Amino acid sequence: MTAIVARPRENRRSEIRVTLESIHQQLQPLAAAIDYHIPSLPELFSMIIVMEQGATPEQIKHMIERVESFGLKAHPITGTERTVIAAIGEKRTEMKEALASGPGVESVMPILAPYKVASREVKKDSTQIRALNLKVGAGSIGIMAGPCSVESKEQILACAHAVKAAGATSLRGGAYKPRTSPYAFQGMKEEGLKLLALAREQTGLAIVTEIMSTEEVPLVASYADVLQIGARNMQNYRLLEAVGKANKPVLLKRGPSATMEEFLLAAEYILNEGNPNVMLCERGIRTFEAHTRFTLPLASVPYLHHKTHLPVVVDPSHGTGHTYLVPDMAVASIAAGADGLILEVHPDPERALSDGYQSLNFKQFDETMSRCRTVATALGKTL
Repeated sequence: MTAIVARPRENRRSEIRVTLESIHQQLQPLAAAIDYHIPSLPELFSMIIVMEQGATPEQIKHMIERVESFGLKAHPITGTERTVIAAIGEKRTEMKEALASGPGVESVMPILAPYKVASREVKKDSTQIRALNLKVGAGSIGIMAGPCSVESKEQILACAHAVKAAGATSLRGGAYKPRTSPYAFQGMKEEGLKLLALAREQTGLAIVTEIMSTEEVPLVASYADVLQIGARNMQNYRLLEAVGKANKPVLLKRGPSATMEEFLLAAEYILNEGNPNVMLCERGIRTFEAHTRFTLPLASVPYLHHKTHLPVVVDPSHGTGHTYLVPDMAVASIAAGADGLILEVHPDPERALSDGYQSLNFKQFDETMSRCRTVATALGKTL
């Protein structure tokens, strides 16, 4: 029997519902044994309203208001040819028929995937995420490169200029660092954010940096162009909701033990807050293998492209944990269809304060970019 644990008041109804459904399922055999009927839980309603190709903005606005009048949450998604509206909430009688008869509506269909807004069922066209000159998805391959940690002004500026010269359009760098050991370098925090902003001012590169707690969201969002959710926080639902409200693109890393469905449902938390700009990052999973830091499953890239319209980024640095493996896995990621790469680059990896063993030096990064560009061109993509 599932234990009922007191949860914080701010927990989402969706989390509570999962628990209730589990309890409901486990009680059914007991109830049947004593010939007792347990009332069913309210049915979850997940539909996409496909608007006609020539639907006017007024008709689209009317249907969004109509969806909300039923107590559902409306997620309008604009494609290249038409707009669809995802409607999510508890089912009401004759709701589908009422929505199907609206002005400018072509059809109303159920969303079968448990992740609703992220699903290809909702949006057939691939999403492209933009931040300054960074473009990820829909034929554009974005390269995010830089040190694991911001260590000094000289280090981050040298990295910024070097990765830009090699073709990167975004600078990655950690100001707040989640470390396994509390005694390891924890990052320069706000001073690190200021140095990242200075690097952007000098190079024009979009800044990607990790955010670790809900309290940090306003501060980090005021400096960063892309908010990174690290693997350890993939299922930190309060943090996912907070970045969903921050109005900045989000790079969501897969947890080392997360299934694909859990990964996509984590993205759904961000999308559900109204932020459509989510990039999924495959950074390796934990297996019995010990020859690499993690196991990097590149089959995730085409699988995710089949299931979701969101762009897929690969992290060969964490996925392998060894500098000598990073270039080959970066090239393989592009060949597998990745929409972007996030790579650790340091002017002197041997003396890096964190992750030097998996960081490229400037020459190695330049050579890697050249090889990746060749593959991208062969695939008809822009890097």
